[in-house]
Amino acid sequence: MSELPDRLSLREVGPRDGLQNEAPVPTDGKVALIEALGRTGVRRIEAVSFVHPRAIPAMADADAVWSGVHRAPGVRYSALVANLRGAERALAAGFTEIETVVSASATHNRANVNRSTEQSLDEIAEIIDRAHRQGVTCQVVVATAWGCPYEGDLAVERVLGVARRAVADGADALSYGDTTGMATPTRVTRLVGETRSAMPGTPLNLHFHNTRGTGLANVLAALQLGVTDFDASVGGLGGCPYAPGASGNIATEELVHMVEDMGVSTGVDLEAMIEVAAQAERLVAHTLPSQVLRAGPRWRTVPTPGSTTPPDVIG
Repeated sequence: MSELPDRLSLREVGPRDGLQNEAPVPTDGKVALIEALGRTGVRRIEAVSFVHPRAIPAMADADAVWSGVHRAPGVRYSALVANLRGAERALAAGFTEIETVVSASATHNRANVNRSTEQSLDEIAEIIDRAHRQGVTCQVVVATAWGCPYEGDLAVERVLGVARRAVADGADALSYGDTTGMATPTRVTRLVGETRSAMPGTPLNLHFHNTRGTGLANVLAALQLGVTDFDASVGGLGGCPYAPGASGNIATEELVHMVEDMGVSTGVDLEAMIEVAAQAERLVAHTLPSQVLRAGPRWRTVPTPGSTTPPDVIG
């Protein structure tokens, strides 16, 4: 196995990407979730998205959520924006980091934001300029980077073309989104490798879904290439409303559990994150897919058969 990085940077996306596909939950519940996540040791949280309430009803209270959050020291908060109007709202709310998204798939982009990929890229150039004029960073998320539920596989060259345009227009960083969990480790290796060859030095984040069970395998493949920036969602919440079968972001606690055991530091308190996953499960009132939430960490033991003494928990 290739040598792994000493640590990785984790962005928690549960409050935004996780909740956008759920029935709307109370504003105070969202605020409580964001604040609880801020106490786990995670250093970056995608808190809300500024989108039209008719498009994503679950995010209609973004301004109220953000104004209600007591921000944890040392935690960086960001917002996703779908268009220039959303960017203006995020900037007015005081965010210093924003993300905006464009799909490499023309069909998915049309379903997601009702415009062509090229039209979205034109507006993203304006969003980047507006953000930079206010001293705000803008990351461009390239969705359907490993395939589209409507079009199937996408050529790597198509994904790179979208990414190159975003970087040429001033994007501070890129993120590749595996919108419906179509990535596998070899596909991750190819796209990451070609991206680094084409755009060396551009910061790269990866956003995997576990829809088809390959999410953590994809993380490992990326770690072996030296990628150190990943998204994850508490409890495995989330999915894209405009991509059939997209449910299943990789669960934050599962990612932390795996990489910490492999010697890669996240700075996250795993037990605290599991508690927040249980809180998220209560908030949405249905079972979440995280297996670490169900089973607990690997060091949690059960009583010896026939024993009446409680189990030891060995740290």
